[in-house]
Amino acid sequence: MIRLLLLRHAKSSWDSPDATDFERPLNSRGMKTAPFMGQYMADHALIPDKILCSTARRTRDTLAGLLPAFPNDHTIHLLQRLYDSPERNYIDPIKVNGQAAKTVLLIGHCPTIQQTAIDLIGNGNPDLKDEIVAHYPTAALAVIDFDREAWTDIQMHSGRVVAFFRPRDLQLVANNS
Repeated sequence: MIRLLLLRHAKSSWDSPDATDFERPLNSRGMKTAPFMGQYMADHALIPDKILCSTARRTRDTLAGLLPAFPNDHTIHLLQRLYDSPERNYIDPIKVNGQAAKTVLLIGHCPTIQQTAIDLIGNGNPDLKDEIVAHYPTAALAVIDFDREAWTDIQMHSGRVVAFFRPRDLQLVANNS
């Protein structure tokens, strides 16, 4: 079995009128949410051994916020293709770059990350798929398992959605604990 973690970048800032879309950093909420999600992932054994990250600043900033919670035994690939992907999904970059990893984390952008999740989900909890279809907020994480051994073998609708975490929901639970 292989596992795909699809994380949309944390909340970005629109405060700098001179910054291009590619250069937009995280805002203060995003800078708090990224480490929170990283710790949540670590606490729940959602640790990648390979990370694929868009080269845009907001995705790299999100990655930087996650990394302190992860052990150091992972490989990171920064891929321009995840920022300016001509496809409507990230399936090809996952197939090409997943290689021998058992768990791949992809940090990307909407609407492409949302479409990738929708395209890959074939079964699992239908309510989770409905939530993903309805809205994929910043720093949300979809967890999709495949009954495959190689990333090159994944196909459309061949994955099983096992979780969809939204930071707002996780923070409400954490604050009520």
